[in-house]
Amino acid sequence: MDNLLDKVILDNRVRDYIVVFASIFVIYILKKFFSKPLARIIIAGLRIMGKDVDQKAFVDLILDPLESFLVILASVVAFSTLNFPTVLFYKFYRSDTHSAIDTLALAIVILNFFWVLLRIVDYLALVMEKKADLTPGQGDNQLVIFFKDFLKVIIVIAGILTVIKFAFKYQITELLTGLGIVGAALALSARESLENLIASFIIFFDKPFAVGDNLKVQNITGTVEKIGLRSTRIRTNEKTYVSVPNKQMVDSIVDNLSLRTQRRVDLKLDANLNSSSEQIQSLLDGLKTVMKHPRIEKSHVYLNDISQQAFSVNVEYYTAPIAIEEFNQVKQEINMAAIRLMEKLGIEISGANTDVRIVNESVSSGR
Repeated sequence: MDNLLDKVILDNRVRDYIVVFASIFVIYILKKFFSKPLARIIIAGLRIMGKDVDQKAFVDLILDPLESFLVILASVVAFSTLNFPTVLFYKFYRSDTHSAIDTLALAIVILNFFWVLLRIVDYLALVMEKKADLTPGQGDNQLVIFFKDFLKVIIVIAGILTVIKFAFKYQITELLTGLGIVGAALALSARESLENLIASFIIFFDKPFAVGDNLKVQNITGTVEKIGLRSTRIRTNEKTYVSVPNKQMVDSIVDNLSLRTQRRVDLKLDANLNSSSEQIQSLLDGLKTVMKHPRIEKSHVYLNDISQQAFSVNVEYYTAPIAIEEFNQVKQEINMAAIRLMEKLGIEISGANTDVRIVNESVSSGR
């Protein structure tokens, strides 16, 4: 039996192979049977401390990647105790197969470690999003998404640099120095991206708008669906998806329609010159009665102009910032009431303006 264990295969004893594979198997068994109970203990401890913990998300986003990292790390360490088989040793260019495998193994360990960090960021963001859902508005939710994306970008860059430095053993300072001219060119080309990144911070801290707000910017009207590191994504009224660079969102005049305090309608009625003063007065009084609509908060009715074509009666009224469907319904009800009133009073519409029309709708905005 000892002779069998001491038999050498590919420059290593059978005993050494057994120890390596046994170590990996033990780590796998420990992971399989002890990680879940350990996770429950950790979660229970965090809940006792008053921390809100999502058990399923904790297992999926943190525990599973962490288990994989530990198994990979243990496997790399275990195999590193074996002698590299000379039959597999080949030199090529400035390296060899042994160095290449070592580099690949270390790179896999480093990348898995940073993968765990990315999943931790995802989990923390998930917990913070749940807390943000309890606060009014979408500002906190979008802030969480923004910083999650920002941290993940930083972690990815750090991971790549770590692989270059420790796996490929290349000095980062030398790399940056060697890329001096290229780096300057990249810096110039990335200026706009940097401006957009700075603009995104301005948007989040100044908060001129948030996800879910209805905006009008650069002839684009729609609802904000996402504020990213580079651009703001807007779903237009035509249901198209538009990406506007954050720098333009900061530099342009943005009309936040969601922050309006009221909706305004201007209604102009041109009565025929054959109408008597009593008819015009009755029209004014009748329109004031019409303005007692439950959806109208404030109104003004007045004889605006007397011209050679008509007696111009203007009506200005304001509603709460209701949904557009309700707003259009209110406009229709008021228009129909005005038409019926003019028919009842026997007032003809001036030939110069052959319809009752809404001249303009404007928005009164504010926080």
